[in-house]
Amino acid sequence: MKKMVLMFVLGIILITVEAFASDTYKIDAVHSTLGFSVTHLMVSQVTGQFDQYEGTVVYNPDDLAHSEISVTIQTSSINTHVSKRDEHLRGTDFFDAAQFPTITFISKNITPALITGDLTIKGVTKEVSIPATILGPVKSPSGSMVIGITASFKLNRQDYGIKWNKVLDQGGVAVSDEVTANINVEAQNKEP
Repeated sequence: MKKMVLMFVLGIILITVEAFASDTYKIDAVHSTLGFSVTHLMVSQVTGQFDQYEGTVVYNPDDLAHSEISVTIQTSSINTHVSKRDEHLRGTDFFDAAQFPTITFISKNITPALITGDLTIKGVTKEVSIPATILGPVKSPSGSMVIGITASFKLNRQDYGIKWNKVLDQGGVAVSDEVTANINVEAQNKEP
C-alpha cells in the first residue's frame, strides 16, 4: 500500500512539473524586426531598425509568472537606410555606440497583454510596460516550436540621455523626443 501511495505521489509531482515546464526560445533575427519611428521636421516619420540582436524567451503560456525575456541589441547596428544619418546616430549626439555598445531589455513580469521590464539605453535603466501580444507556440515545418511577440510602445529619448536636437527657424524641432518602438519577434525552440 505504501508503494502505491508513493507511486501516486510521484505521478502527481511529475504531472505538475510537466504542466509548469517552460520552454526556452531563441529570437530568430531572420524572421524578426526591432524597429522604431520618430517625427522629423515636425511633418513626417523617419523609420529605422536595429539589425544585430539576440535574445531568449523562457515561455510557458500556462505559467506566465515563470516566463522571462532577455534581449541584447548592438547599438552600432542601427539602420535607417541613410549611412550619413546612421553614423550621426551612432555618435555622441545620440547613442554613443563606442561607449554604450548595447541596449538591453530584461523582463520583470509578463501577463497576456503586457510585458514589464528594465530597458537600458546609453547606460540609463528605466522600467517600461509594453503592451504586447504573444502567440503560439506552434510547430514549424522544420519541427521546431515557434512563438511570436508583437508590441508597439512609445518612449521619450530624453529620459535615456539622448538629447541632441535643432530648433527650426519657423518653430519646432528637427527630431521629436517621442520615439515609437515597433517589435515583431519570432522565437524558436530548436527542440522538436
